[in-house]
Amino acid sequence: MAPPRIAMGGFLHETNTFGPSPATLEDFMQGGGMPPLTEGEAIFSALADSNIGLCGFIEGARAQGWTLLPTLWTTASPSAHVTEAAFEHIVARLLAHIENAMPLAGVYLDLHGAMVTTHLDDGEGEILRRVRALVGPQVPIVASLDLHGNVTALMVSEADMLIAYRTYPHVDMAETGQRCAVAMSDLLSRKAPPFKAFRQLDFLMPIAWQCTDELPCRALYDDIRSLEGPALASVSFLTGFPAADIPDCGPSVLVYGDKQADIDRVADALVANIRTQEAAFAGRVLLPEEGVREAMRLIGQGMAPVVIADTQDNPGAGGNSDTMGMLRALMACGADHAAIGNIFDPEAARLAHEAGVGAVVELSLGGRSNVVGDAPLEALFVVEALSDGRFEAAGPYYGGARLDMGPSACLRIGGIRVVVVSRKAQMADQAMYRSVGIEPQKQHILVNKSSVHFRADFAPIARAILVCAAPGPMAVDPGRLPWRRLRPGLRTSPLGTPFNFQVPLSESQTFPANNNTRS
Repeated sequence: MAPPRIAMGGFLHETNTFGPSPATLEDFMQGGGMPPLTEGEAIFSALADSNIGLCGFIEGARAQGWTLLPTLWTTASPSAHVTEAAFEHIVARLLAHIENAMPLAGVYLDLHGAMVTTHLDDGEGEILRRVRALVGPQVPIVASLDLHGNVTALMVSEADMLIAYRTYPHVDMAETGQRCAVAMSDLLSRKAPPFKAFRQLDFLMPIAWQCTDELPCRALYDDIRSLEGPALASVSFLTGFPAADIPDCGPSVLVYGDKQADIDRVADALVANIRTQEAAFAGRVLLPEEGVREAMRLIGQGMAPVVIADTQDNPGAGGNSDTMGMLRALMACGADHAAIGNIFDPEAARLAHEAGVGAVVELSLGGRSNVVGDAPLEALFVVEALSDGRFEAAGPYYGGARLDMGPSACLRIGGIRVVVVSRKAQMADQAMYRSVGIEPQKQHILVNKSSVHFRADFAPIARAILVCAAPGPMAVDPGRLPWRRLRPGLRTSPLGTPFNFQVPLSESQTFPANNNTRS
């Protein structure tokens, strides 16, 4: 008997609908710190040995001896909406590859779960709907999802199984792909797919407190891992991405198993347990100068380096990685042996390269995201080091991926060193500092434009980790965002006020009405 033919591919984007910049086709062509848009057999080499869901699926599928039919894989840095042109082009290519590969025994998709486009609220639901329409009801479809997915009923109905990461920082992306391969094997042997239970929770969880290495998530995910067994094929808890102004924004639980009554009972128990931890999803946040002064106090006690998360300008959550609030705070406090990165400013990087190492350059650095309370920093900087921006990020999050940050530089102002890059990616690997000559372990203060992913590589060297809220587009407290389209009753922060937006009459004719499918 011929081995099963399995089509596989991926299209990932985490959409911050309040972000300053959309995701265009060019952004997916570049990859945003991950491999660029890749099609066909080139996927096997481009994604080899990376911490990516599709890589893990490939490994698991090869162990099963299946015939793998690669379609395409692409991602872009989290940002505002994916443009209609980018979405339609990529999905058309994906469907063309799947159609050319038919007949199929199964389809695996590496998705995010929080994609919003300029014409669709539910990007993944529409992808799955179109794939299902193409391959028919009998072909199993399995998809991996980011832990931050905002799951919809359409996604659940169109896929046989959705399986989410269980770590944040996401060090288990490839492992989740392997779990999807196990699920696909189970589906291929079944006469009917497993039953599904889907629950949405009623409060948003700030991403800074979703770390699975810390409470409350550490205990919640330990419980979830213990549940799976012969009768429960998969259990997922998604903390959600709390910056997508759509009705389905928020945390959810997914359970698959042999008996509907059993999985309903497990799903309800999980939701009840998570609700008991609601208050724990709010943590201590410091103002910029307050955070730097606290770091300097800890350093005075011999606790260096101190890592500060510049969480509200996290490019992994839709920020542009160019706000100047934390750099200004370092300067105002007279910080020494400090470094901050990454600052996304291609023009500053170009001018530094033109000036050369050792030159003093006058720059208007960053501050171009139109964030209230932020502006470019006009100052003189010393060019300490230059780089082409290409290096291997060997830490647990990027997992050995070859990154291309474009022309990059280390600029110094006083005792502060600044990593300036030409492409956006969050500071989640020590190699990003080393690529421009900064040894992170020799710094007293490291300010990382990241919310949680940096912990995978920086927690082992950090004597303390602080969270600061400088002006930026990703509010550390989602209750502060200007929500308009959430489902009524959803609390926008832990123990917060239920959402109940009323559209003013003056806006009722112009307010956008997005749909899951195109008209």
